[in-house]
Amino acid sequence: MPFALVQQAMDKQQRALSPLDLIWALIGLVLTITATWLEAFITNAPWDWNATGIQIYSLGVSFQVGAVLLTACVGGKNAAALAQIAYLTLGLLFFQVFGLPIFTQGGGLGYVREPSFGYLVGFIPAAWVCGYLAFQERPKLETLAFSGVCGLGIVHGFGLLYLAIASLGSWLEQVAFPAWDAIFAYSLAPLPGQLIMVCAVSVLAYLLRQILFY
Repeated sequence: MPFALVQQAMDKQQRALSPLDLIWALIGLVLTITATWLEAFITNAPWDWNATGIQIYSLGVSFQVGAVLLTACVGGKNAAALAQIAYLTLGLLFFQVFGLPIFTQGGGLGYVREPSFGYLVGFIPAAWVCGYLAFQERPKLETLAFSGVCGLGIVHGFGLLYLAIASLGSWLEQVAFPAWDAIFAYSLAPLPGQLIMVCAVSVLAYLLRQILFY
């Protein structure tokens, strides 16, 4: 079937939530929750394994952002955005009721006072935009990577905007405007590791979409 016909069929499905959207949203939610607690890493080059063995290097970040972008690049904009809406809702309300941690620092309504909360809010538009861009044409590594970079940029944009507004409003815990320490901790320091993760997500999403034929 020509790609244009496949794209038209997917566009019709994405006008409203389909059962496939709900399945991918559930997958994305589980991936995001699990990835929050898994540290991202890389290994040395495979051709060095015989000489030096497998060596693991931490990227200094979790797989959380990677899970958001992977869901978008494979599941599409609607499923990805829904997964992150559910993630944010669970983190704020589920922890409040049952005390089970969803976010890195726990959860609950009081989490809005955490410096990282703006980045979590940014997951929703980032997932939608990344998913939208990823399905504009037949999957290619460069377009998937561009989609991931755009999504990552939106996450940091929302995070930085929230830091600025919240620190000016003095409702962040132990953070005062212009919040340079928080900016470094949540944007500058993790950015290199997250960019490497975007590359990995692009490759994985490309392979998955080839396997799934879309």
